[in-house]
Formats: sequence, structure tokens, C-alpha cells
Amino acid sequence: MKPFKVLLVLQTIVILGYTLAVGTNHGWNLFEIFFSDILALNWPGQFNLDFTFMLMLSALWTGWRNRFSPQGLTLSVIAFVAGISFLAPYLLVLTFKHKGDVQKVLLGMRSVT
Repeated sequence: MKPFKVLLVLQTIVILGYTLAVGTNHGWNLFEIFFSDILALNWPGQFNLDFTFMLMLSALWTGWRNRFSPQGLTLSVIAFVAGISFLAPYLLVLTFKHKGDVQKVLLGMRSVT
């Protein structure tokens, strides 16, 4: 579990630093660029579409894990928009909350006790 926690911390630090650098150097108009690449039917667009589907799965899992409660739906929206900037810290918090019990981390309120 420790290597997984280290990975989550590193992913969070790297993506936040990278995002800050890109936003500072190129502006914060991500959505315009993101969707224009998809509409252009090019390789960056293919990657963006693939990534969007991964974000959807992350958001669905987050909502499902929380039984689509109001909190779960809110977290789902954040997961969809923020990507790994949300998911890595969320998983890290869950690993501490559930003392490394992977079943509880993955299943949440659905886990068997």
C-alpha cells in the first residue's frame, strides 16, 4: 500500500505543478482547446475523447461508491472535471481513512464488514 500512496502523492504534485505551468504560460482556456481538438478529428482529439471517457468512468465509480448520494454526485462532478487532480488525493484520503483496506477503498459504503 505504501508504494501506491507514494504514487498518488507524486501524481498529485506533478499534475498540479504541470497544470500551473501550462495555465500560466498558455492561459486557462482549456475547454476551448480540448473540444476543438476533438472536433478536428485528429490524434490530439482522439486522445482527448479517450481521456473524456476515462473521466466518465472515474466519475461514475465515485458516484457509485457513494451510492449516488448528494455528496457522491457532487464528488462525481468534481472527478469528471478535475481528473487525477481530484482522484489521486481522493484515493489517498480513502487509503488512510480505511487503513489500507482495499475493499473498503474501492467499494465504500457498499463494502461488506
